[in-house]
Amino acid sequence: MSRLHKIAAASICIAVLVLALKLGAWWVTGSIALFSESTESLVNLASALAAFIAVWLAARPADTRHPFGFHKAELLSALFGGTLITLAAVIILRESVTGLFDPQPVSAMVTGLLLSALGSVINGVWCYVLINEGRKLRSPALQADGRHLLSDVLFSAAVIVGLVASSLTGWLILDPLIAGLVALNVLRTGLSVVFSALRGLLDESLPEVELQKIRAVILAEGGDGIRMRDLRTRHAGAATFIEFRLILPGGMTVASAHKLTQRITHALEQAAPSSQVIIHIEADRGGAAPFSVIDGGRKDHA
Repeated sequence: MSRLHKIAAASICIAVLVLALKLGAWWVTGSIALFSESTESLVNLASALAAFIAVWLAARPADTRHPFGFHKAELLSALFGGTLITLAAVIILRESVTGLFDPQPVSAMVTGLLLSALGSVINGVWCYVLINEGRKLRSPALQADGRHLLSDVLFSAAVIVGLVASSLTGWLILDPLIAGLVALNVLRTGLSVVFSALRGLLDESLPEVELQKIRAVILAEGGDGIRMRDLRTRHAGAATFIEFRLILPGGMTVASAHKLTQRITHALEQAAPSSQVIIHIEADRGGAAPFSVIDGGRKDHA
């Protein structure tokens, strides 16, 4: 089992543990805010399951029906997780609005807060692991799961503060009010994850900084007399797809052209790990313009 699979599997175990703690906190207190926490934890478990399935699918080798592999499974998982986060925020907002009109006292405050705080500490440590490992392994599913947990930790901290303030002041309305305010932050996080996954599914090009890096590598390896056109890039999970046309001198032999493309491909794979490079070779017909790069219909001359 790869490191990515192990992390995804561990997320499921941690989600089950935290869900049990949050449900216990809600059960002993009857707090709307803690109910919201348990709802969020249930979504965490669903997201962890989806991430594990996505990572497993993304690791499958390409086949005849899926020649580019299954990398977009992670983006689908991130989209699913973001949707769940958004739905959880809506549920929490609905419960908080109900509580504003009919605030209820909270019982067994200390026990509930201790259970909630323990679950939040576990989530806090694990969200740090997920975000960092997700970046290193270039896994959108793990990063989305980590951002989800981060929003859960922030929500939990606000809930604890709200419940303590409610207990000290006797203002019962603070319980649903805090839940509603933090739910707005959960909603923002959910929408952010959804839009990020959609950009990947729609094959958005790499950022300009990365495009400049790719162009520099091609120029450095190609040398004089070599031109590149129609650079196209996209991310799909951990994979980066790079495609372009390489214009070679008309007198270059097939063997020399093959060695050149191998050198450029290797350099790009070093610069962009997990990249898949497609190079279309064309002979220079003479009289062409100076080196140029054409991206999305825009042409920039060097």
